[in-house]
Amino acid sequence: MTVDASAPPTRRAVVPPQRGSIARRGSVFLSRHPRVRLSLLLGAPLFWLGLVYIAALAALLITALWTVDSFTGQISQTWTLDNIVAVLTGSLYQTVTLRTVGVALLVTIIDILIALPIAFYMAKVASPRAQRILVIAILMPLWASYLVKAYAWRSVLSQGGIFEWLVSPFGGHSPGYGLPATIITLSYLWLPYVILPIYAGLERVPDSLMEASADLGGGTWSTLRLVVLPMIWPAIIAGSIFSFSLSLGDYITVNIVGGANQMLGNLVYTNVGAANNLPLAAAIALIPILIIFAYLAAVRRTGALNNL
Repeated sequence: MTVDASAPPTRRAVVPPQRGSIARRGSVFLSRHPRVRLSLLLGAPLFWLGLVYIAALAALLITALWTVDSFTGQISQTWTLDNIVAVLTGSLYQTVTLRTVGVALLVTIIDILIALPIAFYMAKVASPRAQRILVIAILMPLWASYLVKAYAWRSVLSQGGIFEWLVSPFGGHSPGYGLPATIITLSYLWLPYVILPIYAGLERVPDSLMEASADLGGGTWSTLRLVVLPMIWPAIIAGSIFSFSLSLGDYITVNIVGGANQMLGNLVYTNVGAANNLPLAAAIALIPILIIFAYLAAVRRTGALNNL
């Protein structure tokens, strides 16, 4: 077959490069600009946090500096420190603050003492199947309504209730409604929030460390105190943050099983509702907020916040 050398060369069709879709161009742009990607990823949550939490705290602080007109009952936007001074110097608020902090501390201590053996058994003794069953059993109370559980304890602790029926053969009696009932109910409500962080912390403790302690002659209590406890201390603090903060701001349980006792949450609720004194309620609400901030600042260096 002969080829005509004088014939012009055949031109190949030039295919223009296909341009990527908008999604692909956006993906390439974000992959080349990690800071923009991070800003878009965190922008919406940070905006919501700033709007709902930080702005709400700022509004709370501003409201605490206002007053209520005693004649009309309307809020007067006159700047004054009278509400804050009244809360800090009033004997009623000092007594209720000490009571609230005391209840929160007792609830936290009780929950930690109960949670430690349960979490240790789950993490180091129970089989994998038993671990899953125990985790489900601990999480199941969280699926029930808060009010249902609180009213269930009201029934249990009432005169002639289940608790009195159990202890009456041994000469005991029900504590009735009051601070003991409040502490018992709150300890039950917040116990899962204490068990889970401690359980997670114990799972990170290598079994080889406890075996090495036993090989070196360390007893059970010495191993727990000198090896295990320092390693799970941040997890214990993390659990205490949950129980302490939740108890500090609770007011529903006190209304249900607390009898005539009051906590800071009750004072806030009363001043917002019946008393219609929102500035004073805002000033009272600053007390648990400041206590929590002080507690978080104190435990920040322990690494407990990483276990939340």
